Amino acid sequence: MVGISSQPRDLPQVLPHIIVCGLGRTGLRIFTLLRQQGARVVGISYHPMPEVEGDVVVGELRSASTLIQAGIYQAQTLVLAASDDALNLAILTQARLLNPNIRIINRLFNIRLGDRLDHTLPHHVSLSSAALAAPLFAFAAKGHRAMGQLRLFDLTWPMYEEVIDAAHPWHGKPLKAMWDNRSQLLIHYDSAHSSIDLVTAVVTGQVLQPGDRIVVATRPQQPMLQSRHVSQFWQRLLVTLDHGRRRARATLMVILALLLTIGLATFTYLWHNLNTSWVDALYFSVGMITGAGGQEQVAEKASAPIKVFTAIMMLIGAGVIGICYALLNDFILGSHFQSLWSVARMPRQHHFVVCGLGGVGYRIAIHLHETGHKVAVVEQDAHNRFLPAVQARKIPVIIADANLTSTLETLNLASAQALLVVTSDDTVNLEIALTARSIGPKVPAVVRIYDAEFAQQVQQVFEFDQVLSPMDLAAPTFAAAALGGHILGSGMAGNLLWVAIATLITPHHPFYNQPMQAVAQRVHLVPLYLERRETPRTASKAHRAIHGDDLLDITLTDGDVLYLTMPANRLKCLQYSATPVGQDTSS
Repeated sequence: MVGISSQPRDLPQVLPHIIVCGLGRTGLRIFTLLRQQGARVVGISYHPMPEVEGDVVVGELRSASTLIQAGIYQAQTLVLAASDDALNLAILTQARLLNPNIRIINRLFNIRLGDRLDHTLPHHVSLSSAALAAPLFAFAAKGHRAMGQLRLFDLTWPMYEEVIDAAHPWHGKPLKAMWDNRSQLLIHYDSAHSSIDLVTAVVTGQVLQPGDRIVVATRPQQPMLQSRHVSQFWQRLLVTLDHGRRRARATLMVILALLLTIGLATFTYLWHNLNTSWVDALYFSVGMITGAGGQEQVAEKASAPIKVFTAIMMLIGAGVIGICYALLNDFILGSHFQSLWSVARMPRQHHFVVCGLGGVGYRIAIHLHETGHKVAVVEQDAHNRFLPAVQARKIPVIIADANLTSTLETLNLASAQALLVVTSDDTVNLEIALTARSIGPKVPAVVRIYDAEFAQQVQQVFEFDQVLSPMDLAAPTFAAAALGGHILGSGMAGNLLWVAIATLITPHHPFYNQPMQAVAQRVHLVPLYLERRETPRTASKAHRAIHGDDLLDITLTDGDVLYLTMPANRLKCLQYSATPVGQDTSS
């Protein structure tokens, strides 16, 4: 386990006073993480929680008296961790009336509402557990055991921890060689033999030894788009026709009954009166059964039995034609036709199957699609609110029960790259994953389980590739945001919560006019890269990014934007640059 390294001498020891409102599973996880980082944190819960260590106020979450008891007047940050958007908004308004300057970290499912609040209210940061967890599910499906994510260069980088042993491919590798690699970023280093920081280890030529731990972020690889061939077109056409035949069986049976009825009537009229042509008999039979009429003289001049037969055929025809019209209307205008169209575009192999189109499933599908991967989605609710957005991106979706073997076979699961089971029901997720194992036992399965402890138990018992809890994945980012700063990413290494942050260098910044290497070694931060803004002398290198050895050799100047990682409990070192990059310092 990675422990928190020693505090630098100039580190302020006073961390902000934080209130976590709503100690459900997510709120309690955030509360615990903040306590582990040494923050002064008070929790607010509806019910007494004697098993929780730390200060917990019991009462109505939106009540002014409860917030006052929790210290709303003295607190710097309020974390709204309830799962109800409306409740969080009610607490927000009450808190701002009591303390207009308090910084609020708001857990909202509605991302669009969160964006509007962020632009409307000062010191307001909205976060979505589903949006934070979805990329990590996608990384897991691609084989990365990601512990966090980092948003840089308009890409989401997966981060993972490596424990070095004698058989590890990185054993004996100099950290300097990894530092200069542009396809990966060194985030955190913990030596098993000394308390040396990462930058000092790079400068002094340290090599990785058994027992060392290192956190690395890797640049996501864009998949190669495969060209479409004529053979693929005909193959998809045959699959579509076969699927349509199976789905339209009832419609075909009714149409066959209609044709037999018309044939029986035509034969009867021909047999009764040989002077009637088969065209007239057919014309009258179709008109009589469908109600359109025509050639009524065929029956008017017939005997009484034929008239009775005609009346019976009218009644039978009305029923058959009514059922036929209903089935055709449902097949063409209803969900069957949409499903048939989705099957026509269903990937045949090397695709990701997403079961469940809730908040997490929707964002997983969008993330995979936007990064160039082939995705297929199955959702049981035909009125799911995310369906139009997914279909607008031309992602194939079928409306069916993912527990059925036939559904998974339609999704071509056996040739898929991975399966993501992310419905909102843990029991359903487990059942789907076990059903999928019987169809594609070699297909990696990533399963969503809400409770983090239960997720570990499911992983151990059923040996799925990965079992993840969205709550457990999102909580570190909430805790990091509560400690301050413009967070670009976060992760856990043992009990150490570290964050990635962008900071604008100004004449009032504590790092202004200081060598980058000296700052990194003194504060124990890890510089990722630096954006140097345009100046008259460097116009040809405007907004250039500085990496590797060049980054350690520069002196920070006015206008530089430094991207770095550091322990979350040391964010006070940047207290003079708390304004997010791109905003006016007056805000």
